[in-house]
Order: sequence, then structure tokens, then C-alpha cells
Amino acid sequence: MNGTKGRPARRGGTRITGEVAEALGVAWRAAPAVLAGYVVASVLGGLVPVLATWLTKLALDRIGAGTGGVLAPAAALAGCGLLGAMLAQAAKYLRLELDRRVGLHTRDRLYAATGRLRGLARLEDPAFQDRLLMAQEHSRIGPTAVVEGVLGAAQSGLTLVGLLAALTTLNWLMAPIAVIAALPALATELRLSRIRAKAMKGITPAQRREMFYADLLSSLEAAKEARLFGLGPLFRRRMLAELGSTNAVRRALDRREFAAQGALGVLSAAVTGGGLVWAVLAARAGRLTVGDVSVFVTAVAGVQGALGTVIDRLAAAHNALLLFGHYRAVVRAEPDLTEPAQPVPVGPLRRGIEFCDVWFRYSEGHPWVLQGVNLHIPFGRSVALVGRNGAGKSTLVKLLCRFYDPTRGAVLWDGVDLRDLSVAELRRRIGAVFQDFMSYELSARENIELGGVDGADDIGGGRGDGVELAARRAGVHDLLSGLPRGYDTLLSRMYFDSEDKANPDTGVLLSGGQRQRVALARAFLRDARDLLILDEPASGLDAEAEHAIHTELAAHRAGRTSVLISHRLGSVRDADQIAVLAEGQVTELGSHEELLAAEGIYARLFRLQASGYDTRVGATE
Repeated sequence: MNGTKGRPARRGGTRITGEVAEALGVAWRAAPAVLAGYVVASVLGGLVPVLATWLTKLALDRIGAGTGGVLAPAAALAGCGLLGAMLAQAAKYLRLELDRRVGLHTRDRLYAATGRLRGLARLEDPAFQDRLLMAQEHSRIGPTAVVEGVLGAAQSGLTLVGLLAALTTLNWLMAPIAVIAALPALATELRLSRIRAKAMKGITPAQRREMFYADLLSSLEAAKEARLFGLGPLFRRRMLAELGSTNAVRRALDRREFAAQGALGVLSAAVTGGGLVWAVLAARAGRLTVGDVSVFVTAVAGVQGALGTVIDRLAAAHNALLLFGHYRAVVRAEPDLTEPAQPVPVGPLRRGIEFCDVWFRYSEGHPWVLQGVNLHIPFGRSVALVGRNGAGKSTLVKLLCRFYDPTRGAVLWDGVDLRDLSVAELRRRIGAVFQDFMSYELSARENIELGGVDGADDIGGGRGDGVELAARRAGVHDLLSGLPRGYDTLLSRMYFDSEDKANPDTGVLLSGGQRQRVALARAFLRDARDLLILDEPASGLDAEAEHAIHTELAAHRAGRTSVLISHRLGSVRDADQIAVLAEGQVTELGSHEELLAAEGIYARLFRLQASGYDTRVGATE
């Protein structure tokens, strides 16, 4: 029975030791010289109090005996104080530098790990988002906190050993009493650190909701509706409610810690007080010298302080280690999309793309979004996807870009399953404009150049002509060239201080339709791609601009393989084929004229939309 109970403890101890070694390894890889200097400064700093205690005893004993020779220990004591101060400052500087170096290293690894998640499944998982948030918060300080905790405990341990030795020479009983009195404090602190780490994980969703409401109260995107609908008080109440819930958890932790620390303080005071009473009585009886009493008082206080520091540092390291586990989990996360060991080369598209009996759902708890979709997108032809909201159009695009893999069935590129291709190579052959397009807080030129990065570490490199050509195709060249700094104008107003913001040359804010044109230009920069995906590419534009964009897109798509999604059926009527999706299936397929003649869903939706422009069309319904 005892052996059975012992095994989990050993495994737990081994696991914690491994995690500590991993955290220390992260710090070593980030800054080996800084870490080595920090270790040396901490070790020497731990020996200084012991040396100062014995030098104090030597000086006091010589004063009491009247034998002279006090200057040397006094000078040594002064030098000891100077050394201690210098070591403390050196350790502080090295710790801060280690924190900076570790921050760079861990952030690099963290976002490299998220970059390995080529799909969207993890990023759309709330549990993973919570873990990622914790990893972002604690990745920078986690390893440093573990290093600081371990070194702080080691430093105080050295001081503790030296002072315990001093206590033992005066009263052998006081040393074990002081150590035993500290054991409850160690157990309590470790238990509190586990509770604290668990509580911090539990309140992460509430923290995210708090930040969400705070962002709604201050963001430009939400400002119009928030002010028009009077949403400010509602959002503020909800933000404060979430903050109150997290504060309640923290308050309960603080109260528990207050009670535990109070009880431990009483125990520590009792041990210290008892020792002082003994020392005074022993000195009156002549069994201790003045120097002995000084050493005893210093040693008792030092032992209690060192034990407290060891406990605090170990508890802090333990708590940091528990929180650092979120970082470890993210950087160790398996890729969400499998990559073949020897991927099939992704050649230029020659025959087309096929959806073969494709079924898909986002998880086992979700309904089927696609149910046996069969669809051929021929090379050099345009295919439009239409249907009601939730019919599966955007999901088909996600599968085309391989943000997800089909639950059943396959998507083929010239007859090759996308899962047999390199994800990066596949995406280099795809250009896209998404309905939820991005507007980057960068210059106009950089906003467009991002369309041609393809995994490179930087942008630029002589694509000026291509950028302007793409902007012209998107109908945004005149706007961008007329900005205060032309294409180099920042499309943001968020990076500057109050003086800079008064200068209109520092940055501009574009309208929604103008930002959409920039996103289109970004897609046009990828004009050499084999597949062009356009998901509601002109939804934010006025009628004239929409017509101009679709005219340009039609010319651009000519002879190219493209997929177009739009709820405005008039903008897809010139597609070579139109696929109608309903309840996760392709229910109609054909040209605009063929589908109108079929008198199905497409014909009804088209005539319904057309009736809004021409009442004579509605009369035929």
C-alpha cells in the first residue's frame, strides 16, 4: 500500500523537475552569458549575510574583551556591506536583462508555434484561445520567474545553511526547531500556488469578456452603433460585472492567503521570541558573550527570513511553472493539418479542382455543414457559389484553401488529394479576397505588397510597378497616389502621440469601401496564381464602383480558374457555371440562362432580387 502511494509522488516530482529543467533551458538558450552572471551574483549574494554575521561577532567580542584589533573586522564588515550592495544591483540588472532576452526568445517560439497551425480549427476553439491568452501573458515572465525562484531559493538556502551552522554552535536545539517551524509555511505556500494557478485559468474567459466589452467602449469600429443605440451604459455594466467576478476570485485568494500567512506569522514570532528569551537568560548567566548574543539574534532572524524567502521563492517558481505550462502546451501543440512526409509537387493547375463526395462539420458536436458535395471547377473557367446564409459556401472556400480538411471525401487538385500536397505550396497558387478582409495598420504600399509575400520575412524588393498596377485594377490608384505621402501614407492614426496626430500627413483613415478596394488590389498582386477566390469582393461598394470592379474582375478572370461568392446574383450571372447550395448540397448547377430556365431556387432568388429594381419583374412571380 505504501509503495502504491509513493509512485505518483515520484512521478509528480520527476515531472516537476523536468519542467523546471525545461524552463531553465529556455532561459539558457535565450541568454547563456546573462544567466551565468545572474547565477554567480546570486550565489555570492547568498554568502554575504553569513560572512557579515561572523564579522559582527568577531568585532563585538574584541570590543567586549578590550583586546583591540577591532579596525580590521570593522573594515571587512564595511567591505562586506559594499559587496552585498553591488551584488544586489548586479543581480537586479542581470535579472531584468534576462527577462528581456527571454521575452524575445519565447515570443519567437510562441508565434512560430501558432504559425505551424496552418488551419483554423485551433484558433476557432475557445479553450485553445484561453490557453493562448495565458501563454501570451506568461511566456515572457514564466522562465525568468522560475529562474528567479530557483536562484532566490538557492541564494537564501546558502544563507540559511551558514546561519543554521552559527545557531548550532550556540544552541544545537534552535536549528531544528527553526527548520521544523518553517515546514508548514512551505506546504501552505505550495498549496496556495496551485490554487492560485487554477483560479487564474478559471477566470481567463471572464478576462476575455472584460477586454471585449472594454474594446467596444473605446474602439472606432463600435463607436457609431454604441453611440446611436446608447450601448455605452450596457457595455460598461457588463465590463464591470466581468471585472467584479474576477476580482471576487482574487479577493477570495487574498483572504485565504491572509489567514494562512497570519497563522504562519504567529508561529514564526513564537519561535523567534522563545529563542530571544533563552539568549537573554544565557547571557545573564554568563554562558554567552555579547558577540554570541549578537550572532544568535542575527542568526534567528536571518534563519526565519531566509526560510521565508526560500518558501516565497519556491512558491513563486511553482506558480510560474504552472502558468508556464500553457506556453509549453502551445509550443508543443501538434499541427492541426497533417503534412505528408514527401508531398506531391504542386504543379500549375491543368485540369481543374474537384470536390468528391465531401462531407464536413466543424466538430462531432456540430451539425453537418456539407453533405456529400460533388463539384467540378474546370481549369480556366469561373464557378460561382450562391445560396442562402449557412448553405456552406464559405466552408467550401475554407476547404479549397485547406484551412480545414473534409470530414469525409476529398478535394482534388488535378486529381491529387489536397492532403497529399504541401500546404504552403498549395496556397502560393491561390489568390483571394475574403468577405471579412483585413485592413492592416501599415502604409498603403505595404497593405498591397502583403499579397505577394508568400512566407518571406519582409516586404518590398522592387514590386512598385506591380503595386500600382494592382491598385489601378482595383480602382484605388488615384486615391492612394493623392494621399499626403502617396503610397507611403500610413493607413492608420493609432501609432502617434498627441503632437503627431495633429499633423494630417502622419496617417489617414479610409472608408470601408476604400479599404475593400485596397484588399482587392492585394489580391490582384497575386495575378499569376492558378486559382482566384472572390468572396463578396464588392459588397461594401456603391453601385457604380461595384459595376466597375465586376467589369475589371470579369476581364481579370477571363481564361483563369476562379470561384466567386456573392449574394448579389446580378454580379455572378456571367460566370461560366453557377452552383446553388442548399442544406449542404449542390442542388443546381448550370449557366445563368440554364438555371433561369430550370425554374428552381436560383431562378426564384434572381427574380426576387431583380424585382427590387424593376417592379415589372416582380409581376411575373
